Amino acid sequence: MTIQEEIEDLRRVLEQHNYNYYVLNQPTISDYDFDQMMNKLQDLETFYPQYADPNSPTQRVGSDLNQSFKTVPHKYPMLSLANTYNEGDVREFYERVRQGLEGEDFDICCEMKYDGLSISLTYVDGALVQAVTRGDGVQGDDVTANVRTIKSIPLRLREGSGYPHEFEIRGEILMPWTSFEALNEERERKEEPLFANPRNAASGTLKSQKSELVASRKLDAYLYYLLGDEIPADGYHYENLQMAQQWGFKISQGMRKCKSVEEILEYIDYWDKERKNLPVATDGIVLKVNSLRQQRHLGYTAKSPRWAIAYKFKAERACTRLNEVTYQVGRTGAVTPVANMNPVQLAGTQVKRASLHNADIINELDLHIGDMVYVEKGGEIIPKVVGVDKTQRTPDMRKVEFIKTCPECGAPLVRYEGEAAHYCPNDTACPPQIKGRIEHFISRKAMNIDSLGPETVDDFYQRGLIKDVADLYKLTVVDVSDNNKNRAVSATKAVNAIRASVNVPFERVVYAIGIRFVGETTAKLLARHFKTMDALASATVADLLEVDGVGEIIAESIVGYFHEDKNLDIINRLRDAGVQMSLSAEALEGQTDILAGQSIVISGVFAKHSRDEYKALIEKNGGKNVGSISKKTSFVLAGENMGPAKLEKAEKLGVRIVNEEEFLEMIGIS
Repeated sequence: MTIQEEIEDLRRVLEQHNYNYYVLNQPTISDYDFDQMMNKLQDLETFYPQYADPNSPTQRVGSDLNQSFKTVPHKYPMLSLANTYNEGDVREFYERVRQGLEGEDFDICCEMKYDGLSISLTYVDGALVQAVTRGDGVQGDDVTANVRTIKSIPLRLREGSGYPHEFEIRGEILMPWTSFEALNEERERKEEPLFANPRNAASGTLKSQKSELVASRKLDAYLYYLLGDEIPADGYHYENLQMAQQWGFKISQGMRKCKSVEEILEYIDYWDKERKNLPVATDGIVLKVNSLRQQRHLGYTAKSPRWAIAYKFKAERACTRLNEVTYQVGRTGAVTPVANMNPVQLAGTQVKRASLHNADIINELDLHIGDMVYVEKGGEIIPKVVGVDKTQRTPDMRKVEFIKTCPECGAPLVRYEGEAAHYCPNDTACPPQIKGRIEHFISRKAMNIDSLGPETVDDFYQRGLIKDVADLYKLTVVDVSDNNKNRAVSATKAVNAIRASVNVPFERVVYAIGIRFVGETTAKLLARHFKTMDALASATVADLLEVDGVGEIIAESIVGYFHEDKNLDIINRLRDAGVQMSLSAEALEGQTDILAGQSIVISGVFAKHSRDEYKALIEKNGGKNVGSISKKTSFVLAGENMGPAKLEKAEKLGVRIVNEEEFLEMIGIS
């Protein structure tokens, strides 16, 4: 056997074992034996790079290199499904199909609705060539490098299984409950924000700039729809997926063809209970007309197919005991009450804490310590207390009263007019606020000091190295490493990253300093309006109200921030460290107010500039980028393949559509 033949044979054997383990859930060799074969293949590929193959099993480990995602159009639009929540809607759907098919017999294929990230996979000659997210349905992000790390997605299809030359298969990328819980436990240990649910975790993971991280999080995938010119036009959906399973894909569990409404409702009832035992999150059942010919006959509305519908399960509810209400202080000083309860299983995870949001919610629920409370996961996402079983309350139970002072520093809490939250006003000496502001300052959308994290900030704070954001710029390698040679490399990296952040643009500096109520968009507007930190610092409430999007509460918060000597001292020390305190000449060049006061939505694919470049042009000319169309939208900047839902809404509301050439002419660019 030649070296090339040995490499190809090892790949075939490993691909089969991957299929047995991740798709069939029936491993036939030990992990040790598998790892030995994998190591041998890695060694051979290293010594003989001429036989490299991007679809080799060894490539699933991912890369630690940063990558950016390019936007690509879908060959077939990825439409969303209409939702239903009750038996009556299911019966109406069935009747609409019956009438649409004019009495012709039909089957409904019932399958699980997985709660993950929609993905479209394209295969040519049995090899994965592209993986694209749903995006806006017309175009999505190319995430092929990251998808290659998901072991239940075949890089090569099983030989001799009869797959077409080219086809597309769609499904959901998911994070199994076990991976999700392990990830959140790790983040909790590191004092990092927890993911709300497996869908958010899967989405955030798949969009990571490092495929190595994606590989480490053990994502899974279930596929549910085949498309392509070579898929038999008179074929059947259920049968297509059975074929796809033979090719090597993991398909929806428990699929069933139903011939009546009663069979459909039995299926729904069964899985409403049994889904709790599944390894991944589900939020409903999808019903599809099985015949592809009948699907084409029924056709589509502007938003969704007429031949399919999604039945959504009601939010799962559990009853458990409220033991205590504790309070958390965020970086802005907002105080959040948290219900601490006896652990209870809910939508696949163990829940023992739930946010109570604010004092009004506590009063509305009339909470008492010891109450038996009802807990739901809204949309299977974040646990929330939704009610109390007052029949189980006893006279000795103490009513929950919202605290009057900060649980961290003891300062009397305040509640601003029009705000639901209570705040600790001691923003210069309250530890969670200080550390929170530093964490905000170093975050990606602010100063982007990626060598630091919450754990590092806490360590520096506890060691007395930093008390505010300006202290970061006086740190030395000796300070950070504490004269420990083993920490010298990471300390050097951290100090260099801090020093490099002085080049971050002024707009992000305004966001980074953490003025209460000033978010990323408001910070950009303020920077472009006032142009320097000194001008912003001396602005009056009246001056600030002239800025689009700045109301009285934000204006008063900004004035209050710059009236604090401690904050002025931080600004001056940041200035001395070289942090940008004004708009750059490049940012100032070509600034106009041509689009002042206009809210603009961007949709579609453009020929002359990217979407990000158009967003920058809108802001440079005084306009405001918004994500969704409303009556307040000034116009839609539309490229090719504008999203059908956005087009329909714009036409309905009478919002003007402006093409690429018209827009460039409008702002004076030929």
